[in-house]
Amino acid sequence: MLKELYENTKTNMQKSLDSLKRDFGTLRSGKVSTMILDNIRIDYYGNPTPLNQIGSVIAQDATTIIITPWEKSLLKEIERAIAEANIGVNPNSDSDCVKLFFPPMTKEQRQMIAKETKSMGEKAKIALRNIRQDSNNSIKKLEKDKQITEDESRNAHDKIQKYTDEFVKKVDEMVKNKEEEILKV
Repeated sequence: MLKELYENTKTNMQKSLDSLKRDFGTLRSGKVSTMILDNIRIDYYGNPTPLNQIGSVIAQDATTIIITPWEKSLLKEIERAIAEANIGVNPNSDSDCVKLFFPPMTKEQRQMIAKETKSMGEKAKIALRNIRQDSNNSIKKLEKDKQITEDESRNAHDKIQKYTDEFVKKVDEMVKNKEEEILKV
């Protein structure tokens, strides 16, 4: 029973870390990444569809992303969605593709993105603490239902706290590394 609870707790905490990693991918650092476009959706036959599912999205170099839709009729829709997403660039299109030219980041932009990184890290820590709380509530319920002893309950709480501390430390490391990457010119 407890073993399964420990595994679920660790799995959920790892999912929170993976989610944070994905969120970091949407942030702009020194060179552009196509992940910055991951949250942009295009209305494709009535369905909000990610950009990478309606065409090819490639980073040509450190400052340019090229989006080539499979259907040329989507060019205007892509331009509109990118403009509305407010990612810091204006889309330029020719008859075949949409090009995004990202200017070098200013010091202020880097600092703003570093703040956003910290905010994402805090949200991940909150998620970890919520997972800990759910696990601790499950342990209390097991103890109340007399399925585990008081000592087992205390040990289980300690183990869950140890997992939480371990994952919070990983979040702090990830935030620190991402901040360094962003602030490095």
